[in-house]
Amino acid sequence: MSTVLFVYAKGGPPLGYALSRVAARSAVHLLALSTLPPTVAASAERRCASVRTATGPERGDLVSLIVSRAQAVGADAVITFSEYAVVAVAEACEKLGLAGAGASCALARDKRLMRRTWGRRGISQPRFRPVADERELHDAAAELRLPLLLKAAWSAGSTAHRIIRSAEEVPAAWQRAREVMAESAELGYAELHVADAGADFLVEEIVPGTAGGWFDQPGWGDYVSVEGVVVDGVFRPVCLSGRMPTVEPFTERAGITPAALPTDAQQRVVALAREAVDALGLENCGTHTEIKLGADGRMWVIETAARFGGAMTVPQIEEVFGLDLIGMLVDHLLGRPVTWPARALTPQEARGAAGSFVVLAVDGAGDAWPDRRRWDFPTVRDAVPLSAGSRLSVVAENSLPDGSPVPVYDPAAGANTMAALCLLSAADPETVLQDFRTLMDALPSVLPQAESHKETETDAETKTETKTETKTEKAEKDEKDGQCKAETVEARS
Repeated sequence: MSTVLFVYAKGGPPLGYALSRVAARSAVHLLALSTLPPTVAASAERRCASVRTATGPERGDLVSLIVSRAQAVGADAVITFSEYAVVAVAEACEKLGLAGAGASCALARDKRLMRRTWGRRGISQPRFRPVADERELHDAAAELRLPLLLKAAWSAGSTAHRIIRSAEEVPAAWQRAREVMAESAELGYAELHVADAGADFLVEEIVPGTAGGWFDQPGWGDYVSVEGVVVDGVFRPVCLSGRMPTVEPFTERAGITPAALPTDAQQRVVALAREAVDALGLENCGTHTEIKLGADGRMWVIETAARFGGAMTVPQIEEVFGLDLIGMLVDHLLGRPVTWPARALTPQEARGAAGSFVVLAVDGAGDAWPDRRRWDFPTVRDAVPLSAGSRLSVVAENSLPDGSPVPVYDPAAGANTMAALCLLSAADPETVLQDFRTLMDALPSVLPQAESHKETETDAETKTETKTETKTEKAEKDEKDGQCKAETVEARS
């Protein structure tokens, strides 16, 4: 039987879901670079031939650690689905002579290198400048067109994003972005291989996105993602996912599979994604490419990752298109034949639709809820009226326990201040979008109130403390036993 070394770190599809798909194809040895979620720790022990958690000094040379562990277990393939570990795993595969993302993987991780590569190819993207300190940020703000978006070069999940509307905002933006990267590192959401990656930033012009002219239904966000895979250096698009509008600055609120784009528009989006992926020279890996949509058919590539989309993107694809992308990639890395889609699949080929919704304490306009609330999925299940036939569930692995205070939303921290991740299945993407709008509007009134309190610290400090406290509560929760997949609690429609 073939053997796979699964390198786990935070981010990516839920561990339970991913692990079950890998284990169905091979013997699995788990190398954990982050603490295992309590909801799947017990089942991981049963599913895996071994589970090793790497902490302390041994993580200093991550590539050597992965190589030595792969050799010790006789791995025929090494895989990860975490943004924070893709570069280390790619380099380890190169040393081991195994199929992987390839030597250019860092181009799909460091946004500065990514943008420079695209610039040399003339690929449509926002104008940008790398910035290493506050002075360089001031210089860039004087050269580029305001407003600007400051972002960390190695971040994920919209962490440390700051909008700069005037030169006077540069010092505060620079300070807060660096603070958030340090806070994220403490929570385990940081690059694991490149030293001091949290200090690397770039700033870019905010292009004028619009969903108008692209979607027939109002309420869609102005960007999409092309989900795909690179197989022996050839990009194979799988499908498109759409979004709801982001929360300022650009925090994702919901992803919906498939995106309800007309066929001709989808083809043009895929063509641009192909240019972007091909330019990076990847070899064998999942891909997730985000593209901003503008007026009169204009498009800009925002970024590409050398891994599958995070949150529930991969489970959504399996539900609506019947493709187990994780299992298919494992088979390919092990040298087995795999039949990939001949082209990007369309909504007409989907079996319904599915979407993931991030619970944030802001309304549709991005304004904070009027008071503090406690997360409680049973209440949401019973009180929110969804469309006939729709099914709502909560992804326990990515959610706070029922009764936990919903963190105050911090624009700089992005998804770090989420309370829960929900999955919804419905007849079509338009219904998913409608139900998510209903859910978003209902949450601040149906969730139980948290105990009143007076904030005596800054909003940023309060948000960070809340996140840390609730993570501790989550770790202390009894481990749930069950199948190694995204554990959900089904709701009434």
